[in-house]
Amino acid sequence: MLKTVKNDTLEKLPHEKHHNQPYCGIAPFIRHFEDPRDAPLPTKAATREERIERKRRDKAERRQAVLETELQIWDPHNDPNAQGDAFRTLFVARVNYDTTESKLRREFEVYGPVKRIYLVYNKTTSKPRGYAFIEYEHERDMHSAYKHADGKKIDGRRVLVDVERGRTVKGWQPRRLGGGLGGTRRGGPDVNIKHSGRDDASRYDERPIGVPERERDRGTERRADRSRERDREKDRGERKRSRSRERRRRTSPSRERGGKGWGLGHGRSWG
Repeated sequence: MLKTVKNDTLEKLPHEKHHNQPYCGIAPFIRHFEDPRDAPLPTKAATREERIERKRRDKAERRQAVLETELQIWDPHNDPNAQGDAFRTLFVARVNYDTTESKLRREFEVYGPVKRIYLVYNKTTSKPRGYAFIEYEHERDMHSAYKHADGKKIDGRRVLVDVERGRTVKGWQPRRLGGGLGGTRRGGPDVNIKHSGRDDASRYDERPIGVPERERDRGTERRADRSRERDREKDRGERKRSRSRERRRRTSPSRERGGKGWGLGHGRSWG
């Protein structure tokens, strides 16, 4: 307690000394330890790489279970959003997110009259998914667009066009369910292919059964056409250079004669 003195000042209490217990041995506690002969073997802790691999494997298993469930309920023939004739419908991928339906109509009406355009949006965020379906009035117009519109640049992005395979190819699965063409998103860099496009699957013999042989050879024919065009341009350039050399050889004697005469006349005028 604080002591009060006559001058009304507080006097400090004396310092309390603490006495800590001295160090002692552990011999009294040995009886609480378990016998090493009865103790279980120590478990090995997982490394960082093993933990990452386990998480990746668990995630892949959960994803595979979800895909199997969605595949059981997926039926493109009874899809309310899939309307119109599938054989007159063109699939357009890699569409710019800012591209509108009117812009697509203007770009694809050059191949024929368009009946319907269906831009796909995310049901949760209402944002575009980057692909669309275009139905033509006539099937021949769809084939024309399939042949000529692949790689066309729209709003700064080159689109990829293909036929609607969901209702036309048996056993077809979309990309979101583990199918699709191409192989740019299979896994790591060791399994992915670098070049994407509708012809890549035919290059690696992974196109689904039922695709016409002519369609598989489309990439080979296109590369052969480009090679022939380069050869023709090279031949035209060589013929042009050859004609230029011939003209120079034909005109060189007259120029030499004219040059000598001019020099003599010029000399006489100064003489």
